[in-house]
Amino acid sequence: MLGPTGVGKTYLIRYIAKLIGVPFVKADATRFSETGYVGANVDDMIRDLLTQADDDIELAQYGIIYLDEVDKIATPPNIIGRDVSGRGVQIGLLKLMEETEVDLPMMEFQQKGKVGKRIINTRHILFIISGAFNGLKEIVNKRMNQSNIGFNATVKSQTELENPFQFVTPQDFIEFGFEPELIGRLPVHVICQNLSADDLYYILKHSEGSIVRQYERAFGAYGIEVSFSDAGLHRIAEQAYVQGTGARALMTVCEKTLREYKFEMPSSSIREFVVTETVVEDPAGELQRILEDADYNRPIVMRERVRR
Repeated sequence: MLGPTGVGKTYLIRYIAKLIGVPFVKADATRFSETGYVGANVDDMIRDLLTQADDDIELAQYGIIYLDEVDKIATPPNIIGRDVSGRGVQIGLLKLMEETEVDLPMMEFQQKGKVGKRIINTRHILFIISGAFNGLKEIVNKRMNQSNIGFNATVKSQTELENPFQFVTPQDFIEFGFEPELIGRLPVHVICQNLSADDLYYILKHSEGSIVRQYERAFGAYGIEVSFSDAGLHRIAEQAYVQGTGARALMTVCEKTLREYKFEMPSSSIREFVVTETVVEDPAGELQRILEDADYNRPIVMRERVRR
């Protein structure tokens, strides 16, 4: 899976595993090293898969292993010598992707006074690797510019600017720094596109785990009802899109906008407010205005209570 950060690669695979009903393990490729050196071993992912399957070996053998940040273990051509965190990890992954059996020690001292073994066959385990692959676009564009593929020059240039990943080949990955044997066992390439401002708005408005729901619950814990106008959501999405970090930027923009509100609102008399476009554009100014309006209206409320 190729695509920029924050487009939902991990979420997509985790949700697929949930729909299918198989165990799912996500690991960061940068924490692994070649067997015998300091760092985690790639076999640890199989152990984690068995744990997620509640020690059901049969179920674990049909699980999904998702290895993120795999572009960080690519070995550039200028590396000389043994690369234990790059090429060494790739070779370890290659062994797992082939049909192999992994021995997992099982402690049975309390029952039998000996150490038993459990064996997991990796034949049916689905391995998915992903990363941002910074620098791969340049490799693809360079190859396409040097080749005579028969495309109209103007059309080809426009397409490359949109997303050159759609023309990626195994040779491009090899030039990027991956072992040919490893790339040969990853025949399916999935390209994730950048999220647009409309996509980010849809996430805010309709997704189950939307950051908007989190803020509604956070303010609700203090007895404050917060709502978001459509114009406010659109403005949040637009600011997040400019940051270029995908859906992760939604948290950044919301936190920047509502941080002071979380500290000031609970100690005020305000019990409801709306996050409008103006609040997003000028959070400090709007907060000051809202608090001043609340202070101005408080004596009127008190006089009404005395009169009653």
